Amino acid sequence: MYGFKALHSLVFGYQEDPLCRTLRASDVPVTTADCHEAYPRRFDIDMDTQMLGSVKPYHRQIVISTGKSDWERDITDDKHSLAAAIGEVTSGLSPKSPKSPVSPKPASSPLTKGVRPVNGLFDTSDSTRTSVLNGSHRTVCHEDAHESVLVFPDFKVVTEVPRSVQGALELWESAVDPSIGRDGSYLEKSILKTWVLPYSCVILLCSHKKRDNRCGIAAPKLEHGENFYTISLDLLSYTLLSAAFIKSLEAHGWDADTQLEHPQLTMGLPLEDLNVSPEERDENVEAQLKQSLDSKRALILKVSHIGGHKYAGNAIIYTPSGSGVWYGRVTPHDVDSIVTNTIINGLILPPLLRGGLNLSRPNCQTLNDW
Repeated sequence: MYGFKALHSLVFGYQEDPLCRTLRASDVPVTTADCHEAYPRRFDIDMDTQMLGSVKPYHRQIVISTGKSDWERDITDDKHSLAAAIGEVTSGLSPKSPKSPVSPKPASSPLTKGVRPVNGLFDTSDSTRTSVLNGSHRTVCHEDAHESVLVFPDFKVVTEVPRSVQGALELWESAVDPSIGRDGSYLEKSILKTWVLPYSCVILLCSHKKRDNRCGIAAPKLEHGENFYTISLDLLSYTLLSAAFIKSLEAHGWDADTQLEHPQLTMGLPLEDLNVSPEERDENVEAQLKQSLDSKRALILKVSHIGGHKYAGNAIIYTPSGSGVWYGRVTPHDVDSIVTNTIINGLILPPLLRGGLNLSRPNCQTLNDW
């Protein structure tokens, strides 16, 4: 087992694990701190395959509000959902849809000059693909037929998105299209409302039971921190998913939300309403992101299929600095280590790493540095 060998070498003082050296060479801030994975499980998890490289590159990932923790096997099967409307827009089926995104290019460009690229590590320039997920957060919009959509790695939430093809098109043109940068000029023509997420991190935990029962089992147990190797499956509930993270975060003096409850999202002006130049708006966004980092508050959401259910539990952690960390084989025993090392200290745990976005951080000591 890869993780056991890595930890064995660390405990007994052998040479640093080759994966750690490879990640360090690509300017990925890593830690050799302990994490646990060698526990018996009641469901079939791949504990032998190298996980790094099991993540496909994407330009942006969006998470649509649904207020649910499980969905149709394919989220686009619900024809009345925003996910289905986005699928229609991006596939070119709608006569009003924008030009369909080009196929993503392989993540083959080196992240650091002179260093062989690491499979599974990519940045936003490696792809034009948009990853679409459903999330457990309820909409914060005034209209029930409008959704609130998280956009990563931008670390923003777009509100007032109509649950329709037209709404999907407006979302695409104002926040998702790969041609959109971060100079702020696109906000001037948007009819939607955009906010910087006021959290130090966002944790996405796959709970898509209809897609694969393993995530439906693993994610709830992560929520309450219960031992998911011995608990009866009859006791499982979708409300369990984030409690292990909540307990650990609160032990470190952090707050944790499972809904978009932060008062900053209901007070103040959205980015579109700021009467400033695009340059000033961009400076304002960066200042808000840095403020978010210092908030010691996390948002924890259940999400639909992210791929790799054989590695359940699956977790994605986004930071205000623009990094996205994909972890697999996460158990309640790993949560304290993830909170301490990755969320607070900004360091990667290699034995759990499936891949990630913008993890190469030249001249940075942690993922939390700019």
